[in-house]
Amino acid sequence: MESTFSSPAEAALQREAGAAGRRTPLGDLDRVYELDRVVGFVSDLGCHRVALQFPDQLLGDAGAVAARLEEVTGSKMFILGDTAYGSCCVDVLGAEQAGAQALVHFGPACLSPPARPLPVAFVLGQRSVALELCAKAFEAQNPDPAAPVVLLSEPACAHALEALATLLRPRYLDLLVSSPALPLPGGSRSPDPEPLERFGRRFPLAPGRRLEEYGAFYVGGSEAISDPDLDPDLSRLLLGWAPGRPFSSCCPDTGRTQDEGARAGRLRARRRYLVERARDARVVGLLAGTLGVARHREALAHLRSLTQAAGKRSYVLALGRPTPAKLANFPEVDVFVLLACPLSALAPQSSGNFFRPVLAPCELEAACNPAWPPPGLAPHLTHYADLLPGSPFHVPLPPPDSELWDTPDVSLITGGLRPPPAWTPSTDSGCSALTLRPQQELVESSPAASFLSSRSWQGLQPRLGQTPVTGAVSGRRGIAIAYEDEGSS
Repeated sequence: MESTFSSPAEAALQREAGAAGRRTPLGDLDRVYELDRVVGFVSDLGCHRVALQFPDQLLGDAGAVAARLEEVTGSKMFILGDTAYGSCCVDVLGAEQAGAQALVHFGPACLSPPARPLPVAFVLGQRSVALELCAKAFEAQNPDPAAPVVLLSEPACAHALEALATLLRPRYLDLLVSSPALPLPGGSRSPDPEPLERFGRRFPLAPGRRLEEYGAFYVGGSEAISDPDLDPDLSRLLLGWAPGRPFSSCCPDTGRTQDEGARAGRLRARRRYLVERARDARVVGLLAGTLGVARHREALAHLRSLTQAAGKRSYVLALGRPTPAKLANFPEVDVFVLLACPLSALAPQSSGNFFRPVLAPCELEAACNPAWPPPGLAPHLTHYADLLPGSPFHVPLPPPDSELWDTPDVSLITGGLRPPPAWTPSTDSGCSALTLRPQQELVESSPAASFLSSRSWQGLQPRLGQTPVTGAVSGRRGIAIAYEDEGSS
């Protein structure tokens, strides 16, 4: 019975931790991890304690890299692994606990600004790119030499974009090369004109040009990935790119190309479905998915005000990395909203294992703000900072007496008419006088309490004074999966 419906009890004790990944030969460490640049970064700052942050797949090289840097710089190195949230974010809290004066982040990064000032160096890696094959693939996908196209790539292939552009520029006249939005060195001046910064990248647009005019050619990915929709970096590009512009991807190893129009359509359809689920929801769970990215407290307050204005009840949950088992403990919540960096916010959406859908902040904004989106602007914003005041994409909530709150709305999932919000934000924040209520006025109870009262089993009942007092006896021994008195059948 045990082996039929579940794994053996001994499997939990014999299970090994996740593999640290394939180790890099010692002779290639300097090239793969750009140790010369890291040494210069540490020496220029004069740091004596430096934190080295590695993702899970690179932890196998962490010890060798730390030993090499300690030998060359003479500084104490601390290895940060198993971050509480996404490994793409800078673990500022872990660095502070180690007393580090600077941090070096290895591997893929979302390049989100940290919540606390700390010198950070990013080592994105340098994946080999078959330039000739990629150039031929670009020419096959873009036969018009006058069409405006942007060269994009995954972070590890960004080093090869300029070389690829050199091969293409003799023929293509309107070619734009993007670059990772790495933090500028201290004391350096920003270029003039300042490039547009979106999707964690910088775009050196000419005056009067807009990014929406360009198509895209993305270098990255792998043919070994069974489901490309699981790549959050490519997903945020497909969601945020202009729907009418071509978007194609190219494998850097083989030069095989693929038109991403169909995949972008699926992602946008998924986004519209999540917006409808958020509009139907009565209870929203706000997941605190980061503590190290800037303005996360302001964004949490913004999301709470959105749900309050839309007449929804919200709960803030701090659970670390969201998993289906964790979120299944809150069945009264209709939808969850993950407040995290752009890459972490999109990662759970492609998984169908969650009991309730997990949304990005942009979906909640579209569901609760009747003024969203403004005319002529409908991007899928993956960074919550774009929704806050001061951003060009910020759309304030309409006033309580606006007709937008009373616009009839029909659910595309249930087919029913959604009622308008039960109440609107108060315009008099300074009034503290008490208002008498009629004795027969119906007060709305907590949605969590209403959900609990509707369940047939509500937990163990105390029944104080209703059960006889007996002596303690020996209970069952073992674990729930296989008690000792159950035998092996």
